[in-house]
Amino acid sequence: MSVKKVTEQASNYSNLDKMSTGDLLRGMNAEDKTVPYAVEKCLPQVEKFVDLLVERMKKGGRLFYLGAGTSGRLGILDASEIPPTYGAPFDLVIGLIAGGDGAIRKAVENAEDDYDMGWADLQKFNIGGWDSVVGIAASGSTPYVVGACAKAREMGLLTGCITCNPGAKVAEVVDIPMVAVVGPEFVTGSTRMKSGTAQKLILNMISTSAMIKLGHVKGNKMVDMQLSNAKLVDRGTRMIMDETGIKDYEKAKEYLLKYGSVRKGVNAFKAGK
Repeated sequence: MSVKKVTEQASNYSNLDKMSTGDLLRGMNAEDKTVPYAVEKCLPQVEKFVDLLVERMKKGGRLFYLGAGTSGRLGILDASEIPPTYGAPFDLVIGLIAGGDGAIRKAVENAEDDYDMGWADLQKFNIGGWDSVVGIAASGSTPYVVGACAKAREMGLLTGCITCNPGAKVAEVVDIPMVAVVGPEFVTGSTRMKSGTAQKLILNMISTSAMIKLGHVKGNKMVDMQLSNAKLVDRGTRMIMDETGIKDYEKAKEYLLKYGSVRKGVNAFKAGK
């Protein structure tokens, strides 16, 4: 008889349908407060993965996130924010979801149950060499993710996983399992809640740490961010003012827009251009 997964265990709260709105919110908030502590316990594994990932990225490798449902959407979210935030190429961090892009908005039935489809999706990107793969699965048993990770590891790629179940199948087929055991969900089995929050935190850690180590942050500033809207132009202008000592906002903005990034604007100013 199989052991029930932690993510499927009964909620610590009963009779949710009879609770007041305030009690529901306080209960969810109380559960959410436990998530960072669960993530903290797997920081050594996250650190190990990031250090190996960065070594490979410096040699031209890419990072692939792979998941189904909420897990897949979280990977795509993290990947999609890398180019505008850090000015990195759009194909440096790539998120894939079972069922394809259509599954981002609408669930695709049975897509996650195909053991071979994950690897097939990765192959569309000519994956290999110094590339790395992170399988994201709260349950840790999603065939789409397990199959892709197992094959990626077999092919010599760096593999990791983010899961919320100890002893998860996916953890057995990767190099570095990152396991944040957040316990039962507020609504039994609803892993978009605490499990999803834990996954988002770890994804943030992986991508942010990698981008910093790859040189896309100077001090504490996103010096390569894309100037895609007025808010970011204003932020970049003030970054240049802080870094160069320019007091004139319009002059700093001129440097930013002329050279296209905070980094290039600061370098141009320091070079006397």
